[in-house]
Amino acid sequence: MTKIQKTVFILVALVALVMGLTFNKMMSGKNQGDNTSLIDAGIILLPQSRQLPDVTMTNQDGQPVVMNALKGKWSMLFFGYTFCPDICPTTLAQLRQIKSELPKEVQDKLQIVLVSVDPHRDTPQQLKQYLGYFDPQFVGLTPGSIEELQTLANAVSIPFIPADTSKANYTVDHSGNLALIGPDGTQRGFIRAPFNNQKMVAQLPGLVERK
Repeated sequence: MTKIQKTVFILVALVALVMGLTFNKMMSGKNQGDNTSLIDAGIILLPQSRQLPDVTMTNQDGQPVVMNALKGKWSMLFFGYTFCPDICPTTLAQLRQIKSELPKEVQDKLQIVLVSVDPHRDTPQQLKQYLGYFDPQFVGLTPGSIEELQTLANAVSIPFIPADTSKANYTVDHSGNLALIGPDGTQRGFIRAPFNNQKMVAQLPGLVERK
């Protein structure tokens, strides 16, 4: 096993541990009945919300976005990149399909955000063109540095491994899970991959009604 493989294994194990502990707390809590269907749909709510770090990124329109100021909507953060050969296009296409099956009033309370783990290649222009293939309303964010990206990824427990950008056609190892941000701007949970479209479509309308 290579050093990178070991690191990925450790990070995945840590995320699994966090989500497992969260699951146990939720199942033993007062809201067990309310959250069982969410858990079955892969939506894991944290027992206590987490503040996002004061990190500024740039969106696909070249405008600055402060991560701890994401408010007003439920945001699903997917850490990926536009040169990703498999998981990213598949995930974005699936999220587009899930969104399209939701009622309009639910769609208006949700936003899907691609946080680039490849700022070396993912310029705002590249993000805008790429996301346009899926849904022009998807938001793309690119960090100013790997350090800022790592700060955000650590805060929301979504792992990735910075790539060696000196190699041609490099790829970036990253998680397929989503970080779930509430309308108050705090992390409220995770959505586990792989996604079950039918179950998510059934549960998201009730989720977005939560404050």
